[in-house]
Amino acid sequence: MAKALLGYVNSEQHSAALLAGENRRLRARISDLEAVVVRLAEENDALIAERRLLAEAADATAPAMQLA
Repeated sequence: MAKALLGYVNSEQHSAALLAGENRRLRARISDLEAVVVRLAEENDALIAERRLLAEAADATAPAMQLA
């Protein structure tokens, strides 16, 4: 019986170690994904600003083209 209990305790410790490793891996993945979200948000903001500038430039040249 003692051997059975000892095996059970060892497997719990092994499971805890596996869970801790999985937890570290998942935390690292979350950190990577958060960095991707920040990068994509910055790219999106830059694209929105560029589109706004292009729209303003098009609006500024539109009346000049109508006069010609």
